[in-house]
Amino acid sequence: MNAALPSALAPVSRELGDALRSAVGEPSQVRDRSVDRLAYGPDASHYSLVPLAVVAPRDPREVGRLLAVSAAQGVPLTFRAGGTSLSGQSSTSGVLVDVRRHFRAVEVLAGGALVKVQPGATVRQVNTRLAPFGRKLGPDPASEGACTIGGVVANNSSGMACGTVQNTYSTMESLVLVLPTGTVIDTGVADADQRLRSLEPDLHEGLLRLRDRVRGEPESVRRIQQLFAMKNTMGYGVNAFLDHDSAIQILAHLMVGSEGTLGFVAEVTFRTVPLLAHAQTGLLVYSDLQKATASLPALVSTGAATIELMDATSLRVAQRDPNAGDLVRAIAVDKHAALLVEYQSSDPVELAEVCDLARPVLADLPLVAPAFLSGDASTRAGLWLVRKGLYATVAGARPSGTTALLEDVVVPVADLLDTCIGLTELFDRHAYQDSVIFGHAKDGNVHFMLNEHFGVEGDPGRYDRFTEDMVDLILGKGGSLKAEHGTGRIMAPFVRRQYGDELYEVMRELKRLCDPKSVLNPGVIIDDDPEANVSSLKVNPTVEEEVDRCVDCGFCEPVCPSKDLTTTPRQRIAVRRALSRARSAGDELLVAELESAQEYDVIDTCAVDGMCQTACPVTINTGDLVRRLRRESAGKLEQKVWAGAARHWGAVTAGASAGLSLAAALPSTLPNAATRLGRKVAGEEKVPLWTADLPRGGYRRRSDPNGSQPSAARAVLFGACVGTMFGPAPEGRGASGAFRALCARVGLELVIPPALPELCCGTPWKSKGMTQGHAVMREQVLPALWQASRGGELPVVCDASSCTEGLHELLRSAKDHDHGHDLLVLDAVEFVNQHVLEHLHVSRRLKSVAVHPTCASTRMGTTAGITTIAATFADEVVIPPDWGCCGFAGDRGLLHPELTASATAPEVAGLDGRQHDAYVSSNRTCELGMTRATGKQYRHVLEVLEELTR
Repeated sequence: MNAALPSALAPVSRELGDALRSAVGEPSQVRDRSVDRLAYGPDASHYSLVPLAVVAPRDPREVGRLLAVSAAQGVPLTFRAGGTSLSGQSSTSGVLVDVRRHFRAVEVLAGGALVKVQPGATVRQVNTRLAPFGRKLGPDPASEGACTIGGVVANNSSGMACGTVQNTYSTMESLVLVLPTGTVIDTGVADADQRLRSLEPDLHEGLLRLRDRVRGEPESVRRIQQLFAMKNTMGYGVNAFLDHDSAIQILAHLMVGSEGTLGFVAEVTFRTVPLLAHAQTGLLVYSDLQKATASLPALVSTGAATIELMDATSLRVAQRDPNAGDLVRAIAVDKHAALLVEYQSSDPVELAEVCDLARPVLADLPLVAPAFLSGDASTRAGLWLVRKGLYATVAGARPSGTTALLEDVVVPVADLLDTCIGLTELFDRHAYQDSVIFGHAKDGNVHFMLNEHFGVEGDPGRYDRFTEDMVDLILGKGGSLKAEHGTGRIMAPFVRRQYGDELYEVMRELKRLCDPKSVLNPGVIIDDDPEANVSSLKVNPTVEEEVDRCVDCGFCEPVCPSKDLTTTPRQRIAVRRALSRARSAGDELLVAELESAQEYDVIDTCAVDGMCQTACPVTINTGDLVRRLRRESAGKLEQKVWAGAARHWGAVTAGASAGLSLAAALPSTLPNAATRLGRKVAGEEKVPLWTADLPRGGYRRRSDPNGSQPSAARAVLFGACVGTMFGPAPEGRGASGAFRALCARVGLELVIPPALPELCCGTPWKSKGMTQGHAVMREQVLPALWQASRGGELPVVCDASSCTEGLHELLRSAKDHDHGHDLLVLDAVEFVNQHVLEHLHVSRRLKSVAVHPTCASTRMGTTAGITTIAATFADEVVIPPDWGCCGFAGDRGLLHPELTASATAPEVAGLDGRQHDAYVSSNRTCELGMTRATGKQYRHVLEVLEELTR
């Protein structure tokens, strides 16, 4: 029933490995090491399967050759993009085909009315490109930052507002398909149907035969119309047999929701919908669920775009969230329920009119508190936090070793109340604690969450018994067992029960027509094994804090700088779990293999930038895990060396500066060869690699040996030591020099700590896990800043965003050790926006400037400050749509330049080769990374501001 503990993984056969490598252009596109197979194993569901190999094809032709290999060798093949699937449809024990890495193209057509997308692009990436045209995709899944177009099509995604009118099925214009035979068909060309008849005559004829069979059965027609009047992703989209006449259009629409079992969608063209940029939101609280559901017809009549239901348990859980608002905290929850409503429009005047018409209806509702609507961005975000935070709160607080299950069902809206009551009774009957019900009330579509222990400590039959009772409940209400998340493995054994024998046989015949050898994603949608849904269940061992909280959702992956090089945060955690299971099983061979591989794949190539935490629903910072692993692997001598460096940091930075200046003065082959030799002898992780694109050394930080504090001083300047090690761009004055000049220009005096040359924010020690040196630097920095700031009277301003974040970390660390200083630390960008910018006059404007936000500015919320400053001197401010952490990460770009090259590739492509007048960021090492990647000179935004305001 449960997934077996990993044993030494049998290598893929030589015959299959050779065949896979010959099917793709480069051997590196095939990954079959144990670490790769285990890293890619989990998706967001509660199933655990280990693939034979992971292959990353680059185009439809390579996919076709992989399909031929699969058919010839009888090896199952499954397509994986975002891996956010919740029903087990993107995991396999066969060959896993990664279609995210090389299928990310997005092309906006017809002024935004259409968009052509490959399966590896996320919904957010597509909508970012559509936004300038005032358009967006119709499907609006909550996972839009991580879920990809491949999954959107494969699962017929919908979301909170789109219903069945603007879901994937309804807005898909055409597809480019690769069939299991290798045939490639573009359904958008004029002769597509004739091409299908010519190239695949049996499939063409079979589709028309099934069309006529379905239409000829009145009960089939009735059942299809009843089920597809609701959101419904259970089984195949057999409504295509009623909605379309030609074989090619039937096939195209059957591919939507087919979960990779009929063919590969290499490209899809969508009809877009208007971007409703203006919204007003309100939380309506009722005394019980009955009153909430009874209000739905009235609320739907007001034109609300979304109506989200939360039951009493949801409200109790929401109250635990420290960010919950006063309205939620004030509820003495008994049997209460709430509806989160939102009105949207592309026009603010129209939105005001809609809301004015809705208010009398809202005022008549039986609420426990007066209804209100707010258009304020922060208020709206707080309200949505109540709804979206449920998953994080329940999943993040689950007991170690348990698995979070997020399920969804749909029933006619009139039966929603009875269904919710029935689900609550099932939770109690099967002893599931804190199981919440929430979801899209106006569609009759609700989600519920369970925490289950599939290990030896759990009840192996409880989940099975609950599922049987839940199936009876939903089907008894005329509903569908899947509304949004897809059939997958979890509901495959119940497809026949929902549709009946006749339509189930139609689905089986469709599978045979498209995939006669049944090699595409077997076990998904069609599976006659009654226990398939309780096989290969995920058993999560207790490992480490970050690992134990992870729910394998994959939200972290799009923002990870190492995602295309080695592993992502989810994959790092998967490897740690696999290591734990292998150790428990006494599998010494697998343990040794994974420990060896994780040094580079898991530890060395992690940028520890914390971007994963910004996307994680349970706020895991996998960088904390990696830092701890680095600390554990560091010897006592290394800790002492770094602690000594902290005590003599001025000499260390001066030496680094001198070394760079010397290297720049020598023929480039000499320092490059010297550092390569040093890396070969001491190891890549010990010796940075010098390259000719590095600048000369910088200048020793200016300090005031007398420690004078002018009475008119407005801030303490903490100039970052990266400015000492790395000199400014040619003819530039660096971030610190520019900041001082800007402040002087508007008459703001600064205090500079006397000991500044010896001080550092502590980031180098923290990122390497050198706790002794970090503690030494903390004890040096905070008293010096406390004194310079007159006991916290003045703000401390830092001129490098990652170092600003490092100072915040020092302060947090000090509080953890019960001797914190109450200091206000600001990034120079923040300070200039607050105190300097309005007093400056721009003497020369630029036409356009490209901005590289940093991971630190994103985490601190200061990126908007960068763009605000840039907008004062440039007519156009451009952030490439696929920007991300550059991966330079202090010294990662010197130790592992391949990390920066991989991390920056999407952003470089997003610049489209266009020439800008300036390229800016807010951190010196990030500027170096982007300069290396683009060949354009990136500078601190304040440097450019200072020059243009002279």
